[in-house]
Amino acid sequence: MAALYLTVSGVEMRAMERDRHRDIIGIRVAALGWRQALDELTRGLEDGTPQRIFNFLNANNANLAMRDAGYRQGLSRCEVLPDGVGVEIASRTLHGIAFPANLNGTDFIPALLVYAERPLKVALIGARPEMLAGAVKNFRILTPWHEFHAVSDGFFDKADSSAVLDKLAALDPDITLVAMGTPQQEIWIDANIRQGHGRMVFGVGALFDFISGAVPRAPLAVRNLRLEWVWRLIQEPSRLWYRYIVGNPVFLYHVFRYKFSGAHRHREVHA
Repeated sequence: MAALYLTVSGVEMRAMERDRHRDIIGIRVAALGWRQALDELTRGLEDGTPQRIFNFLNANNANLAMRDAGYRQGLSRCEVLPDGVGVEIASRTLHGIAFPANLNGTDFIPALLVYAERPLKVALIGARPEMLAGAVKNFRILTPWHEFHAVSDGFFDKADSSAVLDKLAALDPDITLVAMGTPQQEIWIDANIRQGHGRMVFGVGALFDFISGAVPRAPLAVRNLRLEWVWRLIQEPSRLWYRYIVGNPVFLYHVFRYKFSGAHRHREVHA
C-alpha cells in the first residue's frame, strides 16, 4: 500500500510540474498567474532561500535561442517567465491554452517591488549612465522603502567583470536587475552571477529605458489590446522593423514546426 501511495504521489508531482511549466520550442517556461508569481517570488526573497535567476521569453528571444547555443544553454539553467503575445500564441498552439499571465519584465518587476513589503536592497546594472540614474531615481519614488544602488552602467569590460562583481558581493543585494539587452545579459548572468550577487537576479532588457522615462510606454489601452509591439514599431521603425516584421513570422514558423514534429509531446511525457 505504501509503495502504491509513493507511485501515485510521484505521478501527481510530475503532473503538477507540467501544470507549472510549458515547453515553448524546447524552452521551459513558467505558467504562473500574477498573484501566484508575486507570492512565490516574494517568499523567495526570504533569508536562507537559494539564489534564483529569472529571464523572460518573448518571440524575439526565442528566435535568438534557436540560433545561439550559448544563449539557449543560459536559459536552460534559469527560470523563464512568459513575455508577450507571441509566447501566448505559442502556448495555445502547442498546449491548447494560454499562459495564466503575461509576466513581462516591464510590468512585473515594478509590481514585485511594490508587492514586497519588507525593505530590500536592489542592485541595478546596465543601460546608459543617464538611463541608469533615471531608473534609480524613479524606482526610489515608486517604492521608497527599498534601497536602490546603481552598481554599473552597461559599458564596462565584459571580458573582466571582477570590479562589478566585487561591488555586487560587497552590497549583497536581495534583487539584482541586469539590463544589457538580449542575449548579452542572459549570457553574462549565466557566466558570472554566483551566490552573494543577489538572492534573486533578473535579466530585464529595456526596463531601465522605460522606468527612467527615456522611452515612453504605449498607452494602457494599446497594452490591454496586446499591441504594444505595434506601438514600439511605430516609435522606432528603423531599429525594430526586422524584429517584428520578419521575426514574428519566423517565430510562428518555429512554433508550428515544433508542433508538427511532436517534440513538445515527447518532452512532456519524459518530464
